[in-house]
Amino acid sequence: MFKVRKDEPHYAYLPDAKAPPTNQYGKKIDLSVEHKELTGKSLNINGDSSVSDNPDRYKQHGFYFNADNCISCHACESACSEKNNLPPYLAYRAVGYVEGGTYPSYTRLNISMACNHCDNPVCLKGCPTRAYTKYAEYGAVLQDPDICFGCGYCTWVCPYNAPQLDMEKGHVHKCNMCVDRLEAGLKPACASACLAGALDFGVIETTPENRDQLKTSIPGFPTTDITNPNIRFQQTKTLPRDMSRTDATALKYHRNDETGEYEPMVDEQRKSTDKSWNLKKLLGSHENAHIAFTLSAQTVIGAFFIYLFAQYFGESTGYIEFASALSNTYLPLMLTMLGLLSFGMAKLNLHLGRPHRFYRGFYNWRLSPVSREIAGVSLFFAGIAGYALFAYFDNGFTNFMAALSGLAAVIGGVGGFYYMYKLYRIPARPFWNHWQTASSFVGSALTLGGLLLMLVTGLTYGFEYTGAVTAFTSKLMLSGLLLEAIGLIFHARDMKRSRSEGAVSHYEQTTTYGKSYLFRNFLLTFNIIAVGLVSFYGLQGTYASAIAIGLGVAIMVSAIFGRALFYVLVIPTTMPGAFFWRNKGFEEHARETGLADMPQTGVLPGHH
Repeated sequence: MFKVRKDEPHYAYLPDAKAPPTNQYGKKIDLSVEHKELTGKSLNINGDSSVSDNPDRYKQHGFYFNADNCISCHACESACSEKNNLPPYLAYRAVGYVEGGTYPSYTRLNISMACNHCDNPVCLKGCPTRAYTKYAEYGAVLQDPDICFGCGYCTWVCPYNAPQLDMEKGHVHKCNMCVDRLEAGLKPACASACLAGALDFGVIETTPENRDQLKTSIPGFPTTDITNPNIRFQQTKTLPRDMSRTDATALKYHRNDETGEYEPMVDEQRKSTDKSWNLKKLLGSHENAHIAFTLSAQTVIGAFFIYLFAQYFGESTGYIEFASALSNTYLPLMLTMLGLLSFGMAKLNLHLGRPHRFYRGFYNWRLSPVSREIAGVSLFFAGIAGYALFAYFDNGFTNFMAALSGLAAVIGGVGGFYYMYKLYRIPARPFWNHWQTASSFVGSALTLGGLLLMLVTGLTYGFEYTGAVTAFTSKLMLSGLLLEAIGLIFHARDMKRSRSEGAVSHYEQTTTYGKSYLFRNFLLTFNIIAVGLVSFYGLQGTYASAIAIGLGVAIMVSAIFGRALFYVLVIPTTMPGAFFWRNKGFEEHARETGLADMPQTGVLPGHH
């Protein structure tokens, strides 16, 4: 093991303290009890094959933060960045703060936060490439940037903003608990550098010297039931009833008098009734690839399932004319579906930091909903391609192979669609963690899938000859639009009432993006009325094609606006930032004014 320098200060050494058998979440602190097969091995840090003789090597370690002492000097940030050779725009550890009260009784609470090496690391379960590992050594959750392909899903699911997506290098990296220092008996660099004695480290549930509390939360810290984080707090000073963030998030933390805990809610002092379009942010976000992929995949899944229903059950259910019209449009339908899905999958793949490593998305199918979604949609694509090929030839063998391909597409479509929904049910993102996500996705499949079938058959043969298709698909489209509208009504009501970041998302929806939100709602209402009239009267006459195309454009614009709002409005349960650091408002200002061109601002000039 590497030798420790002789002049290392005493406070940099790991303390020797007796820990209880279990932590406050009921999990065993001694990890060797359940993971004996993982003990006694070298971590091979920098090629060193020796094993540390630290007696607490297999006990869960964690950080201890005394909020009463922190003076926001950022020494912990600097020490971490220097040790890990981080660029100015990234930091494994960051200091943010919340504030409350009025002059002269003004209070500020600083919070230093890095990865909490949780008992239930959702980053590990969510990562599709298996880049994360929870080690028995010190309970460290480590991430391998070389395996990561840069999807950033771990940054979505983590409530503490610990994994950092490096836009320049195209992969994620994060705090590694300084396991190299731990093996040598030293505390992590950040804890060793703390000037005020606010940040400490050791075996979890052991109280550092001259400290009293082992709290699991403080104002501004997200709920612990998502991941069971290994950090403990001391905060004894009296705080105001409301503590506000100083970053651009219109969020404050209000003390619940019954529980004594601080709950997130909208900051009324920042409330405004002004409504804006904000189209640049709305339609130019980092998540545009997800908009393209989810809409195209849901469209094709809906269209193909309707097509299969017509082919195999159309005659027995009385939709003979409908099935016949779709059969006659077999080739343009298949080519359109394959082309649209290829476009969506290509956009999603190019969105990755390392697109050439796309195959690693299948690595974690046992745990990650992302891996399962990728596997399901890939099987669905292969099933459609097989069906399109074999159904073209009409003989016994090819008909059997077409049926087999169709079955594969059904299995892949159902699985891919389900996990496409599941991967957005993220507790750390309350705006998404609602059943409306399902109603939106199913509604899009019915509406856009039906629209695709109606337009392709109508434009190929003329709407006067495809009335059965229009009659059937318009009813499906109407049900999809109604389902989405009902979901949106309940979602807006629930978000407005919630004590979570979802309430702030709803506030942003009705103000910052208020005009775009109203425009989407107007289009949705218009589309419901228009599709209802089409389902009743059909599409006939000279202007049938123009009406169908106009309706298709209105539905597509509404879908794009709705899905863009879905992504841009989500506010995660991340830690509060500072005025300049980890503040979305300052980042946008820096890019607009050119400040981002100076590396010391810690803002990347462009977007990935």
